[in-house]
Amino acid sequence: MGEIVKVTRNYQVTIPATVRAKANIREGDLVEVLYDEDEGVIKIIPVRRKRLTIRLGRRITVEEIEEAIEEALDEATSP
Repeated sequence: MGEIVKVTRNYQVTIPATVRAKANIREGDLVEVLYDEDEGVIKIIPVRRKRLTIRLGRRITVEEIEEAIEEALDEATSP
């Protein structure tokens, strides 16, 4: 049986701890939210990402870090 959660003013919901544990969802993870018209349900699907490692042997700027993060997120969320 599922758990009942409240939709906030900003249309946000909290994924219950029992569900997070079963799906191995942690703070900062990405999830895909979709509406399955055939079943008439909303599905939350964890997005499994590759770990991003950068070894440059030099100092990098905040802008370079932000750009690398943006590229990784784009890659993780593209179909």
